[in-house]
Amino acid sequence: MDAQYRPDQVEQEAQQHWDTARSFKVTEQPGKETFYCLSMFPYPSGRLHMGHVRNYTIGDVISRYQRMLGKNVLQPMGWDAFGLPAENAAIKNNTAPAPWTYQNIDYMRGQLKRLGFGYDWDRELATCTPQYYRWEQWFFTKLYEKGLVYKKMSTVNWDPVDQTVLANEQVIEGRGWRSGALVERKEIPQWFVKITAYADELLNDLDQLDGWPEQVKAMQKNWIGRSEGVELDFAIEGPRGNELLRVYTTRPDTLMGVSYMAVAAGHPLAKAAAERDPEVAAFVDECQHAGVAEADIATMEKKGIFTGVYARHPITGKDVPVWVANFVL
Repeated sequence: MDAQYRPDQVEQEAQQHWDTARSFKVTEQPGKETFYCLSMFPYPSGRLHMGHVRNYTIGDVISRYQRMLGKNVLQPMGWDAFGLPAENAAIKNNTAPAPWTYQNIDYMRGQLKRLGFGYDWDRELATCTPQYYRWEQWFFTKLYEKGLVYKKMSTVNWDPVDQTVLANEQVIEGRGWRSGALVERKEIPQWFVKITAYADELLNDLDQLDGWPEQVKAMQKNWIGRSEGVELDFAIEGPRGNELLRVYTTRPDTLMGVSYMAVAAGHPLAKAAAERDPEVAAFVDECQHAGVAEADIATMEKKGIFTGVYARHPITGKDVPVWVANFVL
């Protein structure tokens, strides 16, 4: 045995053997214990980075360990290849989205194979193919038919360069993670899945999950986020006439101590105040370009500005000022 490890020789020979022998191809084997290991699909941006290597190495180690235990292991691979990023990247590279995406998939597939991961490539799929997304469309129409999807206006993080919506985690210091553009808070119509219809069922059935770590079940409970409280209406007399500001609280016992109300920068009261007052308008604009991730909100300086209107306390009858605040979403 050579005392020096030569990866260019050893790994190439091993991978060639796996490929020729189809070592990781999975077939049904009745009576044999099965194990399914699915790592999240990579987006075919063109090249793997060390984050990919770390993630898929962990999945591959788990799969190989379970295979050594004698289980029938399926570890598939695919490509999260559908969406606006592909179109924007294609425009940037002066090409069409389809060939750009498939070229990247070919290159990244080669990288994964050179890393020696034990995937069953017969199970490969790409979410941009009609053979895949036809089932997503079918599933959506079934949800629609059963009243489990609905459309409403919602405030989002809008990247004006990529012309797409960003998750809070994709906004870094107020800028889009890919384009670097200042992100705007924008209200647009969106589709929602009515998962809240199953919130109580999901919460109650967590106790039936034997073998789940308690900390994981606690995270699930916090994500479902059930809370019990009351809603109250504060009457507002402002330039737009009489209206109600409805609030929700889990601590109705503290209502007597209310000294002010705070609304988000996108609230109709904030927008109306911005039309009247340039200082409020400037503050609202600042809020709309601030970070929206929980970590950003937790560390940012808490600021606000008076809207010029008051809300009538439903219990004491006193007027309390209404502010726009940067810590209210």
